[in-house]
Amino acid sequence: MSARMSPGRTIAAHAVLLAYTAVALFPVFVIVVNSFKSRKAIFADPLALPLPGTFDPVGYETVMKQGDFFLYFQNSLIVTCVSLFCVLLFGAMAAFALSEYRFRGNTLMGLYLALGIMIPIRLGTVAILEIMVASGLVNTLTALILVYTAQGLPLAVFILSEFMKSVSDDLKNAGRIDGLSEYRIFFSLVLPLVRPAMATVAVFTMIPIWNDLWFPLILAPAESTKTVTLGAQVFIGQFVTNWNAVLAALSLAIVPVLVLYLIFSRQLIRGITAGAVK
Repeated sequence: MSARMSPGRTIAAHAVLLAYTAVALFPVFVIVVNSFKSRKAIFADPLALPLPGTFDPVGYETVMKQGDFFLYFQNSLIVTCVSLFCVLLFGAMAAFALSEYRFRGNTLMGLYLALGIMIPIRLGTVAILEIMVASGLVNTLTALILVYTAQGLPLAVFILSEFMKSVSDDLKNAGRIDGLSEYRIFFSLVLPLVRPAMATVAVFTMIPIWNDLWFPLILAPAESTKTVTLGAQVFIGQFVTNWNAVLAALSLAIVPVLVLYLIFSRQLIRGITAGAVK
């Protein structure tokens, strides 16, 4: 029988969750609030709400006039969504192969893929840049998608393989008896059962991709391929920083990530807590 929490413990758990949520959202609140205030009001009282005397949308006006931020958002969305799709698809397929089939070198292959979690991909920046230059992919979104896919695959394989080991062998064998191909078993039987794990991988993968500055600066610094994070750097100078524009750009950049998080939130919680309560 599954254990149930008492009403008192349930209330305490919700209170702790609300407290953690408040702490996590406080920096977001500060950024959004100050993005609607004048520069003087930002430094005078950064925690105050934008009142009629301090309200000033100059930051958003600057963001819309200087640079093509709609293009930057489009580039970031394309790179993030396509990279997520590739990470989830190829990561799930590799995890299924490692967890389902026993072959010589299975364990070594899993360890090799897990090395990507421990060794940062940025250590190979020079080699990656040379490969992209030789392939003619510099200043293209394809270069970013390839790098982010390679960056996210190790974690995806590591998490999904553990979840796929828990999928019933009887279910898969029944599908084989019914004449289903291995691809049909993978897409129709296995993937629906590991959706919480895939949502967990998606959330932990999309945030580093969306917020990354390093690879867009190295591989795609052209105006036509800039991402939101790289585009926001135009307001940060060596001696002067336009804080109104920076805060406005950050506030706008939060929206797509928040939407994607809300889409995956329920499955994310299920994926994180899976196996915690039996």
